[in-house]
Amino acid sequence: MQMNKLSIAALLLGVSVLGAPVMAQEFNLDALIEAAKAEPPITIYDSTGKIVDMAEAFTAKYGVQATGQKVSANSQLEMIIREAQANNVAGDVALITDAPAALAQLLPQGIVESWVPVDMTDKIPVYFRNPLAISTNANVWTYNTEVYDSCPVSNIWELTEPKWKGKVAFVDPLTKGTYTDWFNQMQTHADPELAAAYKAHFGTDLDVSGETATQQWVKAFASNGPLVTDGDDPVSEAVGAPGQAEPFFGLMSSAKFRDNEDKGYKLGLCAEMTPWVGWTYTKLALIATGTDSPSAARLFVHYILTEEGIAPQVADGKMSTNSEVGIPADEPSGLAEHVAALFPYDASTGLDDWDTRQDWQDFWQMNYRK
Repeated sequence: MQMNKLSIAALLLGVSVLGAPVMAQEFNLDALIEAAKAEPPITIYDSTGKIVDMAEAFTAKYGVQATGQKVSANSQLEMIIREAQANNVAGDVALITDAPAALAQLLPQGIVESWVPVDMTDKIPVYFRNPLAISTNANVWTYNTEVYDSCPVSNIWELTEPKWKGKVAFVDPLTKGTYTDWFNQMQTHADPELAAAYKAHFGTDLDVSGETATQQWVKAFASNGPLVTDGDDPVSEAVGAPGQAEPFFGLMSSAKFRDNEDKGYKLGLCAEMTPWVGWTYTKLALIATGTDSPSAARLFVHYILTEEGIAPQVADGKMSTNSEVGIPADEPSGLAEHVAALFPYDASTGLDDWDTRQDWQDFWQMNYRK
């Protein structure tokens, strides 16, 4: 990218050129908007279709042309790398949920950069700033409210017992890295809590001298034959479709609770589940270093850190990293009341999540039984 593609205004705003930070005394949103208007249109990649509406709203607000494109996290990774290698950037901003891959493959090579708006710094907790995460997304344990008056499972270890053999719907960890990341995060940061849950359920201590509590739960759960799917939609249907005599129990994105209104499903959040009602993963906002529109890209990042910008995704239970933006009261899963009971993702060990993905996939595959 040539320096003449960067406006003087953008430089004064403390943005960075090819990853090199430029110091600034204050943030000037008006200057950033004017700089963005002088640049070519931008394209934003995101794994949710909501990005189409978000880009349109951004364009209407600022007069800066933006197009949202739904692209899975895996495809984003491949596209971003290929575009950089070809020196032909098509995606100016990537909103990607594969934090370990970004930490391992994109940021170290200078393919993308992370930029935190100066005026947002105090609103975003430090652990969400490097790299910048714009939201945390939740996968939650879910049951069918038409069949059960309350959640039929109270402890995660119950899912390893014969009663639930073949009756739990679960996204295949071989196809979605966030699941093996979750395994590794539990082992790294919360293995004692998982062992304590074992004792609470079975009444005896778990022997962790040979394998960790996480390894033993994953092995026992995989051996109990969960229904593995290629995404959240089949899980939502298996758990929530009405008219079932024996519906599945399941783990799915909190965003699927909109299926209650859209499809007449009967999904209920398993708020009684211990040690956690679910777990989170982060969505990063990364800017292609080869973009011809750095100011427009940064303006979009600023926009989605605001309540207005992130609203379409917060409505689905996704949580903004801006501490001043809450979950709407009418969010369909009821997650707002149970945020403290979610197992949080810790990006400080994200590289280890990346390094151990294949190990966890092999471990799952070795122990999985239909």
